[in-house]
Amino acid sequence: MKTVLTIAGSDCSGGAGIQADIKTITMHHCYAMSVITALTAQNTTGVYGIEQTGDDFIANQLDCVFTDIFPDSVKIGMVYGNNSAKVIADKLRLYSAKNIVTDPVMVSTSGSRLISDNGLEMLKKHLLPISTLITPNVPEAEILSRIKIGSVSDMQKSASIIAEKFGCSVLCKGGHLENCSDDLLYHNGKFYTYPSVKINNSNTHGTGCTLSSAIASNLALGYDIPRATELAKKYAKAYVTKAIGVKLDLGNGRGPLMHNYILNEIRKADEI
Repeated sequence: MKTVLTIAGSDCSGGAGIQADIKTITMHHCYAMSVITALTAQNTTGVYGIEQTGDDFIANQLDCVFTDIFPDSVKIGMVYGNNSAKVIADKLRLYSAKNIVTDPVMVSTSGSRLISDNGLEMLKKHLLPISTLITPNVPEAEILSRIKIGSVSDMQKSASIIAEKFGCSVLCKGGHLENCSDDLLYHNGKFYTYPSVKINNSNTHGTGCTLSSAIASNLALGYDIPRATELAKKYAKAYVTKAIGVKLDLGNGRGPLMHNYILNEIRKADEI
């Protein structure tokens, strides 16, 4: 069985973070492992507290994983602050980690800040340059590229700037655009556009975590980046879309996705 390590924060409500990652990786028939960077007190209405994991303990968790069950891919999510980004980057280099997918988590779906100013600078300095693929949404891409995004053309400019700056492939997620929700991949100098239908459903808590974990799972299964991104359109993106479309109605705010949507239904339909 292929193995995927998620490095992220815990969401006690189960909709995002480590919990969403583990559900998604499991639904992709991979074995999920986790390194917890922070504990959050949150639910569908907001984030009400953050307790950061100490850097030494993050390093300890990483050592335990890599010296026993080596991951076939790594997904990185919330890295709040301190020197956590450097600690993680140093360990990933030490163990020659592969297939690193980084979701540069900055703000929760409910609007709460999930990274400190220092944490953001450390993320850009240490983690993004070692990533295979990063998956910013529009607001995150605007911060990383320092340009305003209002169209797919703007996404292309932003993605190319980010790729050149950090030396990685970039999947810019278009869910925040007004007129469409297309995703755009920039890989090895080429653009790939993945059309998406905007779903009228506020239950989108954890969508970024879910998509990046799905892509990491496909990379772990042995696909190269071009093929893995194609699968991201067919399966990972479809998985997220279907998980949103089920309209699981939990909580009083922006509810979670239906992570146990049967992925095989998507694959069967594709084979017909």
